[in-house]
Amino acid sequence: MFRCLQSAMILYLFSATLIVGSVGTLFAWLTFSPFQRSLATTSSVFGCQPDGEGSWSIGIFYGDSPLALKPIEDWNVWRNESAAWPVANPVVTCALPSDAGFPSNFVADPFLLIQDSIFYLFFVTKNPITLQGDIGVAASKDNGATWIHMGTALDEKWHLSYPYVFRFQDQMYMIPEGSKRGDVRIYRALDFPLKWKLEKIIMKKPLIDPFIIDHGGFYWLFGSDFGDFSSQLNAELGIWYSTSPLGPWKPHKLNFLHKFDKRFGARNAGRPFRYNGELYRPGQDCGRAYGQRVRIFKIKVLTPDKYEEVEIPLGIEKSNKGRNFWNGARYHHLDVQQLPSGKWVGVMDGDRASSGDSVYRLMIGYSAFVAAFALVFLSGVMLGAVKCIFPLGRCLPVSGKRNDVIKSNHEIFDFYAKLRWICTQLSRFASQLHGRIKLKTCTGRLIFVFVFLIIAALTCIGTHYIYGGNGAEEPYPIRGHYSQFTILTMTYDARLWNLKIYVKHYSKCTSVKEIVVIWNRGKPPAPSELDSFVPVRIRVEERNSLNNRFKLDPMIKTRAVLELDDDIMMTCDDIERGFWVWRNHPDKIVGFYPRLAYGSSLRYRDERYARGQHGYNMILTGAAFMDAQMAFGRYWSKEAAQGREFVDEKFNCEDILLNYLHANASSSRRAVEYVKPSWVVDTSKLSGVAISRKTQKHYQVRSQCLMKFAGIYGNLSAKCDFGSRGDGWDV
Repeated sequence: MFRCLQSAMILYLFSATLIVGSVGTLFAWLTFSPFQRSLATTSSVFGCQPDGEGSWSIGIFYGDSPLALKPIEDWNVWRNESAAWPVANPVVTCALPSDAGFPSNFVADPFLLIQDSIFYLFFVTKNPITLQGDIGVAASKDNGATWIHMGTALDEKWHLSYPYVFRFQDQMYMIPEGSKRGDVRIYRALDFPLKWKLEKIIMKKPLIDPFIIDHGGFYWLFGSDFGDFSSQLNAELGIWYSTSPLGPWKPHKLNFLHKFDKRFGARNAGRPFRYNGELYRPGQDCGRAYGQRVRIFKIKVLTPDKYEEVEIPLGIEKSNKGRNFWNGARYHHLDVQQLPSGKWVGVMDGDRASSGDSVYRLMIGYSAFVAAFALVFLSGVMLGAVKCIFPLGRCLPVSGKRNDVIKSNHEIFDFYAKLRWICTQLSRFASQLHGRIKLKTCTGRLIFVFVFLIIAALTCIGTHYIYGGNGAEEPYPIRGHYSQFTILTMTYDARLWNLKIYVKHYSKCTSVKEIVVIWNRGKPPAPSELDSFVPVRIRVEERNSLNNRFKLDPMIKTRAVLELDDDIMMTCDDIERGFWVWRNHPDKIVGFYPRLAYGSSLRYRDERYARGQHGYNMILTGAAFMDAQMAFGRYWSKEAAQGREFVDEKFNCEDILLNYLHANASSSRRAVEYVKPSWVVDTSKLSGVAISRKTQKHYQVRSQCLMKFAGIYGNLSAKCDFGSRGDGWDV
C-alpha cells in the first residue's frame, strides 16, 4: 500500500477537486446556454451525431452566371408550408436522410442532375453505424427550395464519396470516388436514380475525386493519385485521355501537375463547366487544412502533351459570420449547371468547423485538465499535504527465489527500478520545493495565489474546449428548413455608442438577414461608423414618435421581424430559439419579456408578478418576433388611430397597444408566446440615456395605458401558463 495515501492527502485532494469543480461549473453556468438543442433538431436517434470529419451540409445558389452566384436567401424564395420565410441555406443537412430512416452524420460532395424539371441531388452521406460513406440521393420539384430524401443509390463494402453523375449516349453514369478499393469504377443507372450497376473498372489506380469531361475530341479523366508513396497529398493533379469514357486511358505527358503546393487547387472540387465557350475546373485549396475553400481555374490549354490553367475569382461572397454561418469555416465542393431559363444553379457544401476540429478541441481540453491536476499536485507539495514516498518493494508482483523468476520478470524488475528512481527524484524535488517556499511569508502566499489562478484558468479552458462545442451559435431548423429575419431597432443620436455595440453583436447571428435602424432624432451615423456582418439600413424619420417602430416598410424582405431595443443584449442562441418558436407560431407575438394584466383595476407590473400569478398574457415588443405585414398592418389600421394618438400623447406604451390590437384580432386563445433567455444585459444602465430610468413614474403611465386600451379594444387574451408549451423554454 502506498504511504502517500494518508488522510491529509485525501482531504486535500477532495477539497481541491471540490474547489476546481466549482470553478468549472460556475464558468459553464456563466458561458453555456442551459437549454438543450436536441429539442429542436432532428429526432433521429443515430443521425447527426458529432463527427471528427466535420458537420458538412449543402446549400444552393442561383445567378445569371456561374461566376456570380448568390445564395437562395438572396433570391427571396418563399415556401409557407415549410415554415420557412424565406428559404435559407443550407437546404440539405444530415437531418434529411436521418429523418427518412437513413442515419447520417453529415452530407457533402453534392452533384446535380436535372431531368424533367426535377432536381436530383447525389451526395456522400456518412453512416454513423458503419462509419463509411454511402451515396445518397434527394429530389426537389421546386428548384431546390425543399428536398425529399429518396434513399441510398450506392452502398458498397468500402467508403464512397464524390458521386460524379453525367449523361453519355442517353444513359446515366456515375463515377464515385472509391479509392479505398484501389480503383476507379463507373456505374450505369438501371432504374434512375436509385438502382445502379457496375459497368466497368476503368483504371487500376486509387484516384481521389475523379471526373470525366468531353473536350477537344477526347474524353479527359482528372483525379489525384494518393496510392504512390512519393505523391504529395492534396498537391497533385493527374490527367488521362481516351476516345471513350470507358477507356482505355493514356496518361498526360505532364503528369503530375501542381506538385508540392496544396493551395493551388490540385485536388478536384466538383464538376467542370463551360461558360461563354471556356472550360473551367473547380479545385480545392487545402493549404491550411483539408477542404479550406473552392478555387476556380480557367483551362486555357488541354492537349495530350500540354496543360495550362489560370485562376479566376469564385464569384460567391463568403459570409463574415465565421462559425455562426453554415459554411463559415470551410467549403470544398461546387457543382454548377445552366437551367433551360438561361440562369445558373449551383450546389455547394460547407462546414462550421475545420478538419479535425473536434479532435483538436478534445486534445486542448484534456491537456488543460491534466495541467491543472499537475498544478494541484504541486500545490499539495507546497502545502506539505502530499508526500510521494512509494515503498515499491511491497508492491512487486513476483515472489520466490531469484532463480525461479522467468525472463519476462527481469523486464518487470527493470521497470520498477526506473519507477523507483523517478519517485525518488520527485520526493527530492518535493522536499526542496517545500523547503524553499514558505507559505507564512508574503512571497509564498502570492505564489500560492498565482498558482491557484492558473489552475482556475486551466479548468475554464478545459471546460470550454470539451463541453463548449465548436463555439458556433447555430440556428434551429424546422423539418430540416432554415430561414432568416430582419432586426428592427429604434434609437437616436445620444445612444449611438449603444447602437455600435448592438450592431456588431447581433449581426453575427446566423439567421439575421438585415438590421434596420429607425432613427428618431439627431444626426444619423455614417454606415462606416457601424461594424456589421450584414447590411444595415438607417431609416431616418421626420418626427420623433414611438409609432415609428411599427411603420410599414416595403423594403423589408423577410416575413419575420425581431423588434429589439438597442439596449438589450442577449446571446445569438437565445435569439435563434425565439425565432424557432415564432416559426412554429407565426400568427403570434413571440418574445422574451412576459407581463400579466387582468382584473377590473389594471396595473402594470413586472415579470416577477406574472410568475407569481403563474401566467402571462402580454409580451413586450422591445424584444419580440412578429409577422411584419400582419402586425404593422394592424397597428396602422383605422381602428388603431385613437391608440396611436394616445401613444404620442404619453410618449409611451406603443408595445402595449400592439398587444391589445393583436389579441383583439387573433382567433387563437393565446396570442403571445414567451421564450426565456439564458441571460440578458441592459446596456442603457451603464449610461445616462435610459428611456425609462424613473421606474415608478414609468409604471404609472403604463397602467394608464392599460386602462385606456382596455376601454377601446377590450381585454387581452387569456392567461398563458408558464411551461405550458412543452419545450421547456418558457419556464
